[in-house]
Amino acid sequence: MSLVNLSATWVQARSIHGLATRSRYLPSKFFPHLKEKPISFSSLAPKTRHISRSPLSISALLTKQDTLKDENTPESQSPPFNFKAYMVDKANSINKALDDAVSLRDPLTIHESMRYSLLAGGKRVRPVLCIASCEIVGGHPSAAVPAACAVEMIHTMSLMHDDLPCMDNDDLRRGKPTNHKVFGEDVAVLAGDALLAFAFEHIATATRGVSSDRIVRVIGELAKSIGAEGLVAGQVVDISSEGISDVGLEHLEFIHRHKTAALLEGSVVLGAILGGGSDDEVEKLRKFARCIGLLFQVVDDILDVTKSSKELGKTAGKDLVADKVTYPKLIGIEKSRAFAEELNKEAQDQLSGFNPEKAAPLIALANYIAYREN
Repeated sequence: MSLVNLSATWVQARSIHGLATRSRYLPSKFFPHLKEKPISFSSLAPKTRHISRSPLSISALLTKQDTLKDENTPESQSPPFNFKAYMVDKANSINKALDDAVSLRDPLTIHESMRYSLLAGGKRVRPVLCIASCEIVGGHPSAAVPAACAVEMIHTMSLMHDDLPCMDNDDLRRGKPTNHKVFGEDVAVLAGDALLAFAFEHIATATRGVSSDRIVRVIGELAKSIGAEGLVAGQVVDISSEGISDVGLEHLEFIHRHKTAALLEGSVVLGAILGGGSDDEVEKLRKFARCIGLLFQVVDDILDVTKSSKELGKTAGKDLVADKVTYPKLIGIEKSRAFAEELNKEAQDQLSGFNPEKAAPLIALANYIAYREN
């Protein structure tokens, strides 16, 4: 049986033909008080715990079909892209690679803790983005698998730390008790640290068929995306903004472009570099990733106030309780949804120069991010 449960229906993606590239801006029709202008992106336990693994669930792709086939596509054309099959294949490959990479060994407690969160399920959006970006520039997917695993390790670390009492103080993640609720705060911190360190080791030692120059470049990109100018920057500004009543849209966008979008951007750029992409191709995909990165968080903000904890697999409404600034809080749910649509279209504009068949996974992933329900 597949490790992936793809239970919902699927969206028709937009065609990538005839799309023009343009700079990112906050459209005045959504935010009339702002001018239209580009935004710069400037401890061992005595006993061994037996951990059950949850199946990976990729749910609620609000779509109409299982493929990207247009309703009027002639039968003589090439077979439509099957996103469901693609996601099953890539997610299962990633799960196996993660299981192999972070095996259960001494010291048992730390590895149990690492595996508990790493193998607890999740949408695997970041690693699949990494692999799809490698493929779109003509690379073999195997070249990107270690990096794809690395970004999932780092993403998992960020969730483990984010759930701690000193941060968001959450009890539920991916439908299960958070790591510190099972292993304690001390082990949860250390397990996250271990995943972070191992992510870089894994890229450096497991990547095959890629020049050392490109591997070094990838390590630099990944480090920058999660450091004091990336994910950490967004986390710090987010924490310091709690309870502040006059937070504006540019401030909110800074938080989300760093806290959420930076690692999504890194995932895409890593794949493009490892696949042998040219500088121009890498930069187009970087722009694509910046749009879907912000899109991911806008949708997250909407889901936090429209879905239940059971539907989300994590605590719903926690941003409201923490008095955090969100897009629905600033501009309302409907304008937030309209902004998400604009970001999705703009992301797909960046793919217009690529082979349509190779671009199909990234188009479908953009639509998944836009229309997901958890």
